[in-house]
Amino acid sequence: MEQSLYLSLKKNALHHFFPLFEQGVIITTLVGGNIQDLLSLHLGIPPEYVENRIQTIFLDGKAVDSLKEAVVRDGSTLALSAAMPGLVGATLRRGGAFASLRRSITFAQGGEAIPQKEGRIVLKLFNLLVSELGPHLLAQGVRLKGEELNRFLGRLPKDFWDECREVVMNGLKMDVHSDMSTLWFEKDGLVLLKVTSM
Repeated sequence: MEQSLYLSLKKNALHHFFPLFEQGVIITTLVGGNIQDLLSLHLGIPPEYVENRIQTIFLDGKAVDSLKEAVVRDGSTLALSAAMPGLVGATLRRGGAFASLRRSITFAQGGEAIPQKEGRIVLKLFNLLVSELGPHLLAQGVRLKGEELNRFLGRLPKDFWDECREVVMNGLKMDVHSDMSTLWFEKDGLVLLKVTSM
């Protein structure tokens, strides 16, 4: 049975979980398709948001210009950012005027087509995308290694648990007023984390 943690938080407490996106969360999704389909069809991000807001994309460490040509494979790491300032931002921006300056780190699709199947990717979000997409993705559910989640929960401020309306661990509802230091997950397994705020 998969380990799981569901948290329902009071309004404005969700920001505690935003740092998880900069280190990367695991998403279970259909792989073998392009980035455009992954973001819009499988993660539910509106196509106009993808087109206008997500300006810098890295797939497995390479900058991506064409969302429809770059194929996401099982185990890939996908990093997304809104526009970044300065020359670095202009150089990394997909389809930007300075894209030629980063030829050595630009993603180039190669090899044979791969069949689509369920798989896992690591998703990272940066700057404004963390607060804009983070709540949606947390509500859908992300996965973390048990060891990472244990470490993260241990660093939360003590008054964080006062912001919880409901805590469900591995399908069992917990008393939100009890000692939450008992929340512990097998370090080598994956944990499905869902967090909502109202």
